[in-house]
Amino acid sequence: MRLTLLLLLVSFAAGAQQAQHHEPKNLKLLQPSEIKEAMQAFKTALGVKCTFCHVEGNFASDDNHHKEIARKMIEMTREINGKFPDGKRHVTCYTCHRGAEEPATAPPAAGQ
Repeated sequence: MRLTLLLLLVSFAAGAQQAQHHEPKNLKLLQPSEIKEAMQAFKTALGVKCTFCHVEGNFASDDNHHKEIARKMIEMTREINGKFPDGKRHVTCYTCHRGAEEPATAPPAAGQ
């Protein structure tokens, strides 16, 4: 009985893990190999969850306007970084956002 239950749980876990690993669709700027690192960087830089930019259950959808904003930000940082002759990445989402949905446009008030 225990072995059957264990096999059932392992089978269920393997199926759930496979369901989470799907081929990305509707990519316009990123390559499939860049998705995992980029999405983790966005979550950290903005302090948000996936559904901030994606429609839950349909990550390929463009119905959430934050997804298009994110694409524009990717283009902006690529353009800025492309102007540095050393080829290094100098600007990221975190450069301005620092863990907040809205980028900081001014330093915090003195004493904070």
